[in-house]
Amino acid sequence: MVDVKNTVSKEEWDIRVDLAAFYRTIPYFGWDDLIFTHISARVPGTEDHFLINPYGYLFDEITASNLVKVDLNGKIISETNNFVNPAGFIIHSAIHEARSDAHCIVHLHSNDGVAVASLKDGLLPLAQTGMLVRNQIAYHDYEGVALLEDEKKRLVADLGEKNLMILRNHGTLAAGKNVADAFTYIYFLEKACTYQVRAMAGKLELNAPSTEAIETTKQQGEASQGMAGALLWPAVRRKMEKLDPSFMN
Repeated sequence: MVDVKNTVSKEEWDIRVDLAAFYRTIPYFGWDDLIFTHISARVPGTEDHFLINPYGYLFDEITASNLVKVDLNGKIISETNNFVNPAGFIIHSAIHEARSDAHCIVHLHSNDGVAVASLKDGLLPLAQTGMLVRNQIAYHDYEGVALLEDEKKRLVADLGEKNLMILRNHGTLAAGKNVADAFTYIYFLEKACTYQVRAMAGKLELNAPSTEAIETTKQQGEASQGMAGALLWPAVRRKMEKLDPSFMN
């Protein structure tokens, strides 16, 4: 068995632990899709090396050591007995390559996220959470399972400079400058989707907030970017450590 901790830099190991903790949050919040979907993070000090989950592992089995290091083509460049799903890295590699600020990317197929992604109008300004993030969301039309290199340019163009994306009929995505930001972005988007699905399921008249309230909330969300992650992620990681610290191995 490879002693990963003693063969990588301290900076890489720290990112590995943070990323593994992020993976553990996904089943905790009910956002997992068995062995499918991914979270990736750029290896510190590099432009084209990334960490991603080994294919075939449930997210509650991910540890700092079993994360796999790959290049932009999904080719494994670390010593490991595990392998990755190159097709699953298509979306991530496209954004990592195009956005130097996207150090951590999470893509999910959650129940509520896919439900909202399947609605023509996408995310609506219903709950406060939705109003906070709605203006930060880009949309990308469904083209089939993301296996084709040619789709990368359209995905990147649709995302632009935004940090959240709803992949229509597919799922949700968030990109952040670190694990803390990526987690915070996806948490707020997923909560907004859940609130919307539950509100619409009641088959009662929806209460639409005023245009002024929507605009005010949007501005408040823009003003607080970054602050939530700095406070939220350390608390969530402490929770993961209390539940099962094995991800730190």
